[in-house]
Amino acid sequence: MKLIVISLISGILFGIGLALSQMTNPDKVLNFLDVAGNWDPSLIFVMIGALIVTSLFFRKILKRQTPLFDKAFYLSSKSAIDKPLLIGAAIFGIGWGISGYCPGPSVAGLGLGNFEAIIMIFSIYMGMIAHRLYK
Repeated sequence: MKLIVISLISGILFGIGLALSQMTNPDKVLNFLDVAGNWDPSLIFVMIGALIVTSLFFRKILKRQTPLFDKAFYLSSKSAIDKPLLIGAAIFGIGWGISGYCPGPSVAGLGLGNFEAIIMIFSIYMGMIAHRLYK
């Protein structure tokens, strides 16, 4: 039960951060990605903030035997850059560039009542189903 409550609080804080940084606004994201047109560089500060926090704490946290609120760390065992990773990254980037949404902001957008977020979440699930059928 404690893990569920901690997960809920973490998700709410993440969603608030996405909304405050306007990552849930697809127009803001698309303007950030449009470096040759109506470029809005303000989301660079969101990325710089995330990089600073990650670079300061990621390795320190992984030195622990276990996380604070779970039995183990859940990290990928893959370390190679392979064809499926590159194809998946390309599909992700194309989808983000077309829609202005990536998965986290899409879920947060659902909470804000964004119709585009519903379409994006539906598309994400269709992609997962297609992947399972292809595999």
